[in-house]
Order: sequence, then C-alpha cells, then structure tokens
Amino acid sequence: MDASRYDKSKLPSRHVTEGPARAPHRSYYYAMGLSEHEIHQPFVGVATCWNEAAPCNIALSRQAQAVKLGVKSMAGTPREFTTITVTDGIAMGHEGMRSSLASREAIADTVELTMRGHAYDAIVGLAGCDKSLPGMMMAMVRLNVPSVFIYGGSILPGRLNGRDVTVQDVFEAVGQHQAGNMSTCELEKLEAVACPSAGACGGQFTANTMACVSEAIGLALPNSSGAPAPYESRDQYAEASGAAVMHLIEKNIRARDIVTRKALENAARVVACTGGSTNAGLHLPAIAHEAGIDFFLDDVCDIFRDTPYFVDLKPGGAYVAKDLYEAGGVPVVMKELRKAGLIHEDCMTVTGNTIGEEIDKVEREADGRVIYPVETPISKWGGVVGLKGNLAPEGAIVKVAGMTEEQMVFTGPARVFECEEDAFSAVQAREYEEGEVIVIRNEGPSGGPGMREMLATTAALSGQGMGKKVALITDGRFSGATRGFCVGHVGPEAAHCGPIALLKDGDVITLDAVKGTISVDLSDAELEQRKADWKGPRQTIYTSGALWKYAQLVGATHKGAVTHPGGAHEAHVYADL
Repeated sequence: MDASRYDKSKLPSRHVTEGPARAPHRSYYYAMGLSEHEIHQPFVGVATCWNEAAPCNIALSRQAQAVKLGVKSMAGTPREFTTITVTDGIAMGHEGMRSSLASREAIADTVELTMRGHAYDAIVGLAGCDKSLPGMMMAMVRLNVPSVFIYGGSILPGRLNGRDVTVQDVFEAVGQHQAGNMSTCELEKLEAVACPSAGACGGQFTANTMACVSEAIGLALPNSSGAPAPYESRDQYAEASGAAVMHLIEKNIRARDIVTRKALENAARVVACTGGSTNAGLHLPAIAHEAGIDFFLDDVCDIFRDTPYFVDLKPGGAYVAKDLYEAGGVPVVMKELRKAGLIHEDCMTVTGNTIGEEIDKVEREADGRVIYPVETPISKWGGVVGLKGNLAPEGAIVKVAGMTEEQMVFTGPARVFECEEDAFSAVQAREYEEGEVIVIRNEGPSGGPGMREMLATTAALSGQGMGKKVALITDGRFSGATRGFCVGHVGPEAAHCGPIALLKDGDVITLDAVKGTISVDLSDAELEQRKADWKGPRQTIYTSGALWKYAQLVGATHKGAVTHPGGAHEAHVYADL
C-alpha cells in the first residue's frame, strides 16, 4: 500500500516526524526499530484497556496485535498504548465501586492526553468492561480524529446442571446461600464454572449494551461486537478495524462525522429493544457531551418509551451475547428496527457507508427465538424506562425487561438507608418487609462519591426470593445484571438536596413504569419544610485524591455525570492544530 495516498502535511503527527527540527523526535522512533518509511506514515494510536484485573480485559493485548497488522497493511504506523480500567465485577459490593464511574473519565482523559502528547493521527480503541467502552468512545469524539472502536468480546456462558450460567447467577446465589436455600458446596461449584473464559459478562449487562451501542452509533464495524472473546474471529475483526481506520484517514472521516444526534438516537433504539443496561442512560449523554450535543436522560427515555422490546437477553430474558451473535447480531436487530421505521439510515459509519447501506447487506432475518420479529415483540415498550415526578424532578431510570405490566406499578412505604452498606446489612438480616420501597441515598456521583452500583444488594434480594416483592430506589446506579423493580439515577442526588434526601421511613412512594412516574405522597409545602430543615450533605471520608477531585467536578446525572465543559465550549479541534 502506497503511503503517498495520505497527506501527512495535514496530520497531527507532522509535528513529531517532519522537518529538520524534528530530528531528535525521529531519533526516538529509530531507537524503537521504526524505519524511515514508517516514521513518515500516519501514526495510529492503538489504545487498549488491557490489564490482569478481570477476564473482560485479558484478551485485549492479543487483539491489539491484530489491529496493528491491519494498520500496517494499509501503510500506517501503529503505536500501541494502554490505559486503566476498573472492572465492576471485582469492584462490586465494596468501597472499590466508587472508582468505577470515575474511571470512565480517567480513561477518556488519559487517552486524550496520550494522543495529544504524541501527536497521533487516528485511533483504534479496544475495551472490554463496562466503563471502559464509553470512556474510549468519549475520547474518540473529544479528539475528533478518525476513530474505530472494537469490543474485546463477551465471556462464554458456564454450564451447571444442564443450563447456562453467568456471573449474575453467582451474585444471586450469594443471597440464596445466605437465606439457607443453597449449600456452601453448591455455591462453590457454581463459582468455579460460571466464568469459563476470557471476556466480559455475557448477559445484556453494561459491557454488551455499550458494545451494541458502538455498532449502532457507527463507531464499530458491523457485527464486530458479537463474537465472544475466545473466538479467533475476534482477531479478524481487529485486523479489519486497523485497516478501516486507515480508510477513514484517507477520506478524512472523523468521529463527529459519525456520532451525530441521529446516530445517538439509533444507539438508544438498540439499547431499548435489547433490554440493555440502565447505564446507557448515563453513557449516551456523556458521549453526546463530547460532541457538544445536548442529548440528556429525558431524550434517551423518550426513545426508550416508543421502542418495542424484541431481543430476549439476560437478565430479563433467556439468552446471552453468544446467542445473539449466532442469531445475526446487531445488524439483524437494526434490520428489524428499520422495518418499523425506527432507524435513521443516513448516518455515517466507520465503513465509509451509511447505516442504511450496511443494513442493505444483511441477508438474515429474526430467528424468533433470540431476536423476535419487530411486529411481534416481547413487549411494545423498550426494556428500559424513564421515570419523572416529585421524587425525581431531573428523572430516574428503571430496567423493565422481563417484567409484566402488573409488576411495573409499585406502591409502598419507604425504608431509608444512608448508604449501600447499611442497606446490604439490613437485607442480609432480613430487616425489611415485603411491600416496602427500599431507599438507598448518598450514593450519587458527587455525594457517594462515585455513584456506585447496587448489584450486591439487589442480587441478595433476588436470592432471597424477594426481588419482586419489594422495590428499590437510589441516587446511585444499578448493574446491567440487576433484576426487579430497581430505580436508579434519581436526580437531583441527595448531596444536592434532591427530594430523595428528604425522605423518611414510612413515606409512601409510588413507582409507575407504565406511566413513567415516580412520586412520594407528600405535599409541596411538606417537601419545602423538610428542605428548610435539611442539615446538608453527608460527610464522606474522601477528602483528597482522585475521588475528591471527581466529586468537585462531576455534573448532574441526567446530563451524563461529566466533568468538563464538553464540545460546545471548545475553542479548537485537536486534529486541526
């Protein structure tokens, strides 16, 4: 491939490779074994979140090598680097979860700084676990360079007693064990087989949800999100992604040419119809923010409300990511959405073709098992629903995939806890009653700090057989693996004196996911009086360091919990400097 097809004089890497003044810089590249020819080619950052923290990330280094082959095949010079990731499965249920959402910002920031510092021209980003996917996509949109995203792939399901099992089953088994319904031996057998390979959690939890988003939004090659991590075909997708980014450099197609308002709407459709994670309601606004697009929780929930739910995936359904891949993956899902007129077909993708042109290539049809035909969906509304009312003026979100319409309305007295640990202890001790609404507050982005997920508590409730007999609300988050009537992202958060901060035990709360409302049976006057009597936010132990910094900077949940002014306020575009 002839490198002359790329105009280096207009690319950022000219600042480190071209002209006599850059002789010292070039000497560094010679020291790393690059040839003169390679030095004068476009430089492509190959960014991974590889680490040994969890199976989600363990295969990313191998896949990065395949990406580099693809870049080289198209006369590019790949430069691999890594950034952090915090894996929720390990961080869950203890203080480590405070680092999870903050890590999304750290990933975006460190990728941006690496790209800027070394003047790379384009990026292929590989990510495997929950926050690393949106973090990588946020960096791409922020930098606005030619960009291709590739997911590291999902884990294979485990098998026990003739059925597929996932880490969700293990979390719920902890509750069953605590309730005396499972022996220690049975729990140990389950934990040993639930996660049999590399890859991210197999259900339609946050990682797979955001992997589907990467395709639907146009930043990933079609069907690239589906193949499980151990499949050798992942390397082929990775190599193709490296080649694709070189085509984008040649055509000067950048991340914001792809991530538009319409593309974000397409992505929200796919989240809704697959029963995706509520965390998408946080990450889509954050990605939009990097492009200077106002696309908030209300906008996401409007799309969720009128999108049918027709892909039967765990935790609300029966199947895992591998099954979706074998049924045709996101391309077949988007083909079904197009039949209902729910896709913007003119959105650009990293292939250089539009979404509509890519869907035209899809020959497979819905199998009726994993992917239902859109005209006969599992339910007429999306698997995720937004709520709003006097308890959440800025909105809240709940996953309803797998719930019946009768289960989507719940009224009960509040039982209030000041943090997740208090709630989890009460659940373990069965210090709650059927019919109550468990309230966990002071877990928002600022007040937590870090907006922890509550999977340990919700899984314990499910394990005790109480997942459908109580409801739970919080200004924190829920894992994509959460089941039951669990409402998260309640805003404003308690630390900002949102109504959730004013609740008392016994206050009657009504949650209605059919109408999209969340309310407490208190008059405006009573709420105002309680606000006047409020003693201020709970003090935390995080008074220095990264979490303190995050708490000072983080914005409102319904706007994505972002930490900088975003694309609307920038005075330059990195790639044009």
